[in-house]
Amino acid sequence: MAKRDYYEVLGVAKGASADEIKKAYRSKVKDLHPDRNKDNPNAEAQFKEVGEAYDVLKTDDKKAAYDRYGHAAFEGGMGGGRPGGGMGGGQGDFSSAFSDVFDDLFGDFMGQRGGGGGGRRAARGADLRYNLRISLEDAFSGMQKSITVPASVQCDSCDGSGAEGGAEPSTCPTCSGMGKVRAQQGFFTVERTCPTCSGMGQIVKNPCKKCRGAGRVEKERTLSVNIPAGVETGTRIRLAGEGEAGMRGGPSGDLYIFIEVADHELFERDGPNLFCRVPVSMSTAALGGNIEVPTIDGGRGRVQIPAGSQSGRQMRLRGKGMPPLRGGGVGDMIIELAVETPVNLTSRQKELLQEFAGEAQNNNPESSNFFSSVKSFWDSMKG
Repeated sequence: MAKRDYYEVLGVAKGASADEIKKAYRSKVKDLHPDRNKDNPNAEAQFKEVGEAYDVLKTDDKKAAYDRYGHAAFEGGMGGGRPGGGMGGGQGDFSSAFSDVFDDLFGDFMGQRGGGGGGRRAARGADLRYNLRISLEDAFSGMQKSITVPASVQCDSCDGSGAEGGAEPSTCPTCSGMGKVRAQQGFFTVERTCPTCSGMGQIVKNPCKKCRGAGRVEKERTLSVNIPAGVETGTRIRLAGEGEAGMRGGPSGDLYIFIEVADHELFERDGPNLFCRVPVSMSTAALGGNIEVPTIDGGRGRVQIPAGSQSGRQMRLRGKGMPPLRGGGVGDMIIELAVETPVNLTSRQKELLQEFAGEAQNNNPESSNFFSSVKSFWDSMKG
């Protein structure tokens, strides 16, 4: 059976540009991939046919020969195919064609496009995390904090190159500087990290004695961190370039500081607001009065307790909460009353309370309502 015209196989005109040919090929291999066409027995043959056509038309000299002689250009030893004859069904050259598109799609992943040569980017250093625990007072006012971070820093002996005396590393002979090697499996080409250079694309023939060729050494650093007012647990502060140094002169990673605000013995935080539970005496709650409460800035606030206040009653001090971290207004401080029952009563105090209890039949509306509801409940159960 005669071979189809390669331009027809790819669905492009004879004068199509290299970009048009590549675009058409990529579209075809997606549509004709055998895994997506399991019900089509001809899918694999068509898939290989597309690869064979692209392998010829992607290369200027092969394309020129095909345009002049057609399929005969690659038959009878006229060149362009494998040494010793034709293309053998195109499987071997299809792998090359597919790998070119693989380079186009994924070449930047390793820091370069296909073509080899030692133009790879040096590996970036890892990001670091530092957990910092601060008090609520520090979160309110903000602070400057010194921290000590164990990390890798650039080796000063080799200036980060990893080579003794600062010499430049040489291109890895195994992968030709790509950092990856290819293995053919059927008509696919699988890429793996180069075992010789561990993906770096370069090797150091005379490693630096101090860093042993890594280009970085372990060292503790002391950094000053600005903690802004208003931070809360979970706030993340990024220090660019303060992470681990990159391998062999690569850029440093970043340092991320995660804030944890410790619990406070007096205040409980809810976003910008602060809650403070304040005990008051039974007499103050009953008669009313003024009390002093602490504020997070170290000051004092006066609160008027209305007569007849019950436990759980809340009052608000405007603007006495936490400052905003990202816009918005200052929070409030919410006072919650806890009416305290007296203990360790003297005989005289007991007498006074008993006398009060005898005359306080109508002074406890909540109790009266509750027990009235209880009586109604019991009566309904008997009925």
